[in-house]
Amino acid sequence: ISNNANVKLKEAKTMTTQGKRIAYIRVSTQEQNTESQREILKQHNIDKFFEEKVSGKNANRPKLLEMLDYVREGDIVFIKDFSRLARSTQDLLRIIEKLKNKNVKLISIKEQLDTSTPSGKLMVTMLGAIYEFERENLLERQKDGIAQAKKEGKYKGRKKIKKPDNWQEVYSDWSCRKITAKKACELLKLKTNTFYNFVKTERGVA
Repeated sequence: ISNNANVKLKEAKTMTTQGKRIAYIRVSTQEQNTESQREILKQHNIDKFFEEKVSGKNANRPKLLEMLDYVREGDIVFIKDFSRLARSTQDLLRIIEKLKNKNVKLISIKEQLDTSTPSGKLMVTMLGAIYEFERENLLERQKDGIAQAKKEGKYKGRKKIKKPDNWQEVYSDWSCRKITAKKACELLKLKTNTFYNFVKTERGVA
């Protein structure tokens, strides 16, 4: 094989292992536009954009789920900042873990986070420590509240919602785009938020 052929072969191998550069963009309302985020992110030679207009408090974020399904090993996900991607520290850590398991790195422009670098890994570790601290405090307050409610005879607990018997069939049809999310909710007799919570569980996001 000639030297030129060897060079081309090496270049081809490099291209196949580099992966794609993907951007996730979110704004909170239909009235807002995504152009400012797109302008910032397109400087990073983005191959594919995922955009949606939905409140950060909403668990129903179809484009986020679509992006998490789409990414493959070697890809890089770019975001403007953490608030565009996650609803909370817990949510952020879950998403980072999901990407890590697929060997996909995350880069946040504002926070200057790159999960593949030592400083980025340190920041993720610190976020995990902060979340655990917040979680322990919350659990402690919940225990105190439940104990007081039981003492006063007011505690009834929360009924857990189970997946409907036809979940797998309907979920499969929805995943293959045979039916819409609205139709899936009708068939399953579920609220939209509950449906997407089950979707996240099914896909290992939650």
